[in-house]
Amino acid sequence: MQFKAIEGGCAEVVQGGEADALIAECLAAFTGGSVDALYDLGVAFSTGSHGVVCDMVEAHKWFNIAASRGHDEAAWCRADIADEMTAREIAEAQRRAREWLGMEGRCAA
Repeated sequence: MQFKAIEGGCAEVVQGGEADALIAECLAAFTGGSVDALYDLGVAFSTGSHGVVCDMVEAHKWFNIAASRGHDEAAWCRADIADEMTAREIAEAQRRAREWLGMEGRCAA
């Protein structure tokens, strides 16, 4: 795992090759119509599995996006991990979800 500086002096975790492969695979499956793939990303980030670093903000983001697409279990998982997060972390996860959804919309156009 590496850290990469981002705007504002904060740091962002840079995932390794296995994690990058999982993320790419899940996003490709979602493009093919699988909402479960977004849920799977939430699970990976919430458990730190498949080479993905455990990150509750990212997990919340992916559960939130999957729930917005009608995935009931993702909505339950989002609520469950939100109990362990601060209001600031939840707000950041929601911001990231909106940003991703906005980019998705621009790419589809």
